[in-house]
Amino acid sequence: MHALNSIPDVCPLADLAVEALIDEADLSPKPALVDRRGNGAHTDLHLGLMHASALALWPAFQGMADAATQHGCIGLPLREALGQLGREGEADMLRTTGGVNTHRGAIWALGLLVAAAALAPHDTGAAVLAARAAALARLPDRSAPQPLSHGRVVEQRYGAGGARAEAQAGFPAVLEHGLPHLRASRLAGHGEQNARLDALLAIMATLADTCVLYRAGPEGLAAMQTGAQAVLTAGGSASLAGRRRLHQLDQRLLALNASPGGAADLLAACLFIDRLDRGEHSRSPA
Repeated sequence: MHALNSIPDVCPLADLAVEALIDEADLSPKPALVDRRGNGAHTDLHLGLMHASALALWPAFQGMADAATQHGCIGLPLREALGQLGREGEADMLRTTGGVNTHRGAIWALGLLVAAAALAPHDTGAAVLAARAAALARLPDRSAPQPLSHGRVVEQRYGAGGARAEAQAGFPAVLEHGLPHLRASRLAGHGEQNARLDALLAIMATLADTCVLYRAGPEGLAAMQTGAQAVLTAGGSASLAGRRRLHQLDQRLLALNASPGGAADLLAACLFIDRLDRGEHSRSPA
């Protein structure tokens, strides 16, 4: 077991995870997703509920950071502790939302990333952070129940790996697509909101989003991927042509009842990784 850093170094991680979820929810205009304009393709969600859900997950994320600090290394004991904390966080979420699944996929992705960051608080570059999270994700959780979730239904029907496979592979949709577009748009002076929209679109253009597959099948997935790429090809969300394409994508996904919730979860992961990579985890807790 390697030497551990002091607890104050990891305290902000839960804050950053919750902030990433709130920033993702607030980002507008997102195609067919809950945002400041409305409910997107959802009848049971709204922005206030997304905020409340994010805040309710703070204890779970803090517990995951603490567990990583206490265990100090990647292994089955930490993986199973994270699984239990994730299930407790999901129960807190469902109590807060009245049974609505707002952030199940995000608990998985951000929980792994929080733990990976807490294991080495001074080594949180994007690539090494994702690699540690992937190593945790590939370990089995012997206590995990095996319900037939939407993701498992889609995996059986279409062969899409979903959130689990994405994490086990080291978050390629984030590292290879979302994060580069986020930073390229910033460097081009497009503004933070447009940069985040471009990151979301880059993830949507490549991801086999199981939320979309469950709701709208391969037709919905193709509409999401080709429509998102069309926005980027037209100049991104900061351009007039790109905004027109974005509106068309929003209307198309709404017509298909196809909400890219998997891409939204990965955008939150992207924002979290970006903050850590830029050193925001080293700030003092509020």
